[in-house]
Amino acid sequence: MQPSESNLNAHDKVIPTPVHHSWLYRRVALPILALLRMGASPQKLAWSIAVGLLIGINPILGSTTALCLAVAFVLRLNIAASQLGNHIVYPFQLVLVIPFIRLASRIFHTAPIPLSPGELLRSAREHPIALSRQLWLWEWHAFLLWTILAVFAIPTIALTLTPLLRRFLERVEHHQYPILSATTQSEK
Repeated sequence: MQPSESNLNAHDKVIPTPVHHSWLYRRVALPILALLRMGASPQKLAWSIAVGLLIGINPILGSTTALCLAVAFVLRLNIAASQLGNHIVYPFQLVLVIPFIRLASRIFHTAPIPLSPGELLRSAREHPIALSRQLWLWEWHAFLLWTILAVFAIPTIALTLTPLLRRFLERVEHHQYPILSATTQSEK
């Protein structure tokens, strides 16, 4: 053995490389796993997430955070989990506003929403009060349609998530998930 080789072996330490998780794992799975580690029940988390997901797509823009907080507080749900579900679906809320309004205007037999910006601006200039009343009516009908959807979808989502979260809890209890990185697992 040469002296240079013995120096390499003496100073050579195996340093585990950190695991780089995906955005979805870091922003969704890790908070849920942390809530499970803190003692939240899978059933309560499932209902909290389901409520947050459905409130997050309601057609009244700007209402989701306050509405989600109020519902979670009143129903004694996990506020963090419901807000997590709420914020995950925010892009879907923007995409679903117009379809909710269009479908509601068909169901409730109201005038369809004009989608051209020129037509909306002309209405705003010529009849601002009538346009604001019509916008309120479209939003109200879309919100009623969303409420009907939520009544059926929330229990369905919660009942679907509960077994999944129970499996997560079992893995968390047996330390089968790397909560932060690979170094945390090797240290235990």
